[in-house]
Amino acid sequence: MIAGFDLDAFVTAVLAEDLGEGGDVTSAAVIPAEARFAGAMDSRDGITVAGLEIAAAFFRRLDPQVEIVSLVADGDRVAAGDDLMRLAGNARALLTAERSALNTVQHLSGIATLTHAYVERIAGTGATLLDTRKTVPGLRVLEKYATRMGGAKNHRMGLWDAAMIKDNHVAVAGSVGEATRRARDAGIAEIIVEVDRINQIAPALDAGATHLLLDNMPPAMLHDAVALVDGRVPTEASGGVTLETIRGIAETGVTYISVGRLTQSAPAADIGLDFAPQGPGGGA
Repeated sequence: MIAGFDLDAFVTAVLAEDLGEGGDVTSAAVIPAEARFAGAMDSRDGITVAGLEIAAAFFRRLDPQVEIVSLVADGDRVAAGDDLMRLAGNARALLTAERSALNTVQHLSGIATLTHAYVERIAGTGATLLDTRKTVPGLRVLEKYATRMGGAKNHRMGLWDAAMIKDNHVAVAGSVGEATRRARDAGIAEIIVEVDRINQIAPALDAGATHLLLDNMPPAMLHDAVALVDGRVPTEASGGVTLETIRGIAETGVTYISVGRLTQSAPAADIGLDFAPQGPGGGA
């Protein structure tokens, strides 16, 4: 479903964390084994949806006969009060899976929703929004999937798919130019070089940088940096970008803007699962 993501292993690990050694003692005590549950998962706010099919996998794991109707798809925008899915099945199983399912879709939809807000702010500027590696350990593939659902483009997935030379690499290597040359001589095809001063741009380009990350530069400096680069390589603005500042940054002409907040600080979407005495198709 998502490249690089093992859905079965994820569902197994998350349910094991929630069930522990004793299982769902509440449902086992309160709900008769044969009881049925019909309900609707709905959003209490306007959101961009992400993770819906992953959430459904939790219900299917505990009740293979569950009936599920997805009413929207990942990447869709929905209004407050809209239903996302309807389901019907064994009550114990569905209530046991509820929190794992909701935690997942709330977290991923929160990321997608925040990402969409940033994408809207830079519409028409020509700049592309990027995510970062500032992800919850173990959840990178899912969180970066959620940013794509919100309209962003994935930056590096890890340390393996491009070189990114940052200030500490430069400090150890001795200079921006030397660090960049070493990456080029190692045969790395994509070399992203972080610069925070205008006078670092020429040495980076001369040594073989294929992408410049313009770190924590105010808009006026960004404008000058973009003019100096003059389209030779893509430029990326990064560092402290907010919804209030991103439009001005985009208007400097940078190719990309990377925002760690997308995965680092997105609030969970307000999504619930409520009992509804109807089948998953909406009938009685």
